[in-house]
Amino acid sequence: MGLGILWSIIIGILAGAIAGWIMKGSGFGIIINLIVGLVGSLIGSWIYGLFGFETTSILGSLLMSVVGAVVLLWVVSLFRKRTP
Repeated sequence: MGLGILWSIIIGILAGAIAGWIMKGSGFGIIINLIVGLVGSLIGSWIYGLFGFETTSILGSLLMSVVGAVVLLWVVSLFRKRTP
């Protein structure tokens, strides 16, 4: 059980950093990357479930988390004010 939580944290940090690089060009810092990655994991698992996909590996979990984190950052960017 302890390793599962550790892997979730590591995958969350990596997914948040990768999503930050994809959407913004750089990461947000370790704490924000972790939050974005963990929330992205929930969103990604929901999206994967809609399409009937299932992850069975660490790489699959990372990909699912990155997809969810990118969707999360995209939705957040829709609500942010654009400054000239």
